[in-house]
Amino acid sequence: MDKQEKAEKTEKAKMDKLDKKIAKADKQKVARTLASVAKATGMDDGADTGYSDLERRLQLAEESSGKLSAVWQPSIDSLLRFRPGMRVADMDGSAHPGFDGTKEDAERFIELSSHQIAFYQELLYANGVDGGKRRMLLVLQGMDASGKGGIVRHVFRQGNPMGISYHGFGKPTEEEKAHDYLWRIRKELPQNGWIKIFDRSHYEDIVMPHVYGTYPEDVWRARYDEVNDFENALIDDGCSVIKIFLVVSRDCQKKHFLGRLDDPHKYWKFDPSDLDARARWDDYMDAWQEVFEKTSTRRAPWYLVPADHRWYSRAVVSELLRVGLRDMGLNWPPAHFDMAEARRRLEEEEDEQ
Repeated sequence: MDKQEKAEKTEKAKMDKLDKKIAKADKQKVARTLASVAKATGMDDGADTGYSDLERRLQLAEESSGKLSAVWQPSIDSLLRFRPGMRVADMDGSAHPGFDGTKEDAERFIELSSHQIAFYQELLYANGVDGGKRRMLLVLQGMDASGKGGIVRHVFRQGNPMGISYHGFGKPTEEEKAHDYLWRIRKELPQNGWIKIFDRSHYEDIVMPHVYGTYPEDVWRARYDEVNDFENALIDDGCSVIKIFLVVSRDCQKKHFLGRLDDPHKYWKFDPSDLDARARWDDYMDAWQEVFEKTSTRRAPWYLVPADHRWYSRAVVSELLRVGLRDMGLNWPPAHFDMAEARRRLEEEEDEQ
């Protein structure tokens, strides 16, 4: 080995050591940030924050949410929001862009974020009870075994069932086929103050005929504009719309399918038709690519989320949901009753006893 080769080898070793040091520092930074949020919210030891003032509670929630968002470098919006030139077929399902922490850090992030989601969800529900029209629709799409169901369980782990609703769309029934394709969608939209999760959605009524030719091309192509108009009308009426496509790799899907075949407790999750869809993987990717290009709008963008690592996709969905709720800018509804009179009646009740 000559002197130049030896010098180059030494320099490479130094750079590798520096890269490892930087990566370790990034991971430690994520852990420190999460610990800071836990301490600020009292979650590190289960203590109550002690704040009773409504504005202070809202301020604390906003500050904590901002610290959680700082974990992502750069932001999820800049990384995963669909933009011209993005190709779903080229995405790496095993990647975890923007998050330099460990799996354990991601689980901690989800725990802290869920705490904030529960706070904002209660705030949204309270406004709905008070007559407000704000609500949220979360659309989850992805190939089979992309983890849609697990996301619902993990992200909403601390939420109140009163105010959250879930609906999975399968093959249209005969009754549903007798109506316009948006009929069954409109039936399941969130009530005022509620969060509704769609596991599959109206986009199936574009992708499936695109892949299998079950409707003439001019019919399903017209649905792009119809869906955009439909979502714009929802937003105009106070409904926030978050659309997420979980990008799972073929290898990862195969692993999950084999896991279902190996476990008697998971036989019910497997359907031979899933293999038919898998055989047409490229056709599905082409169909979804066109969906993103035609329906990812400024007001209702698509987010393409790598989903081989469940901890990562769940953390991303948690971030998008929490920020979406926070940015509604809601406040606690005022009392619409005579508080002094209510208090007087309760005190009189105590005197009588």
